[in-house]
Amino acid sequence: ATDFLRCVVQQILQQHERELTDVLGRDIAVLQKVHKPFVRLTYDEALTQLAQLQQEESDPVLKQQLDISWGMDFGSPHETALCRFFDRPLVVTHFPAQTKAFYMKQHPDDQKLSCSFDVLAPDGYGEIIGGGQREDDMHRLLESMKQHKLPQEQFQWYVDLRRYGSVKHAGFGLGLERLVAFVCGLAHVRETIAFPRTLERLTP
Repeated sequence: ATDFLRCVVQQILQQHERELTDVLGRDIAVLQKVHKPFVRLTYDEALTQLAQLQQEESDPVLKQQLDISWGMDFGSPHETALCRFFDRPLVVTHFPAQTKAFYMKQHPDDQKLSCSFDVLAPDGYGEIIGGGQREDDMHRLLESMKQHKLPQEQFQWYVDLRRYGSVKHAGFGLGLERLVAFVCGLAHVRETIAFPRTLERLTP
């Protein structure tokens, strides 16, 4: 995922630097820093940093927004605050299993955690990649579905993928519009979508 992100940004810089700087007015110094190694934090380490940031925050509104307890997923204020200290994308790993989808594999050393990660972009753009290892054990998958209170009959096709043969595998998804917003330095993701959903638009 990090190699992919680095490759995309480098190719854009090589092929479209003029459009970024002259047309969009993008400060490409931020993009030039998208290279390995990316900073990595576990969810627990990130939570410790957020607690410290909340304690030091004097603005009561932001202080409230930074409030988070173990097991909660990050919101935009948390992601923005974490990335404030790094000049390149940040990778957060080992999220609590309860915050992730039922098919995410539990960590072998601590079943409260998942084998997962998010890539957060600097400058307040937040999560642009999310991924992790998928559960390849059918019995654990069924147990996870029960914990998430999901009807097994609606996911039987997914269970059958494990029943009739599966291998250990992982994957990730990249938010294309979020990546475009980050690369182009746009104020809102709506600007990257051909037909964005707006309050008064019913059809394209």
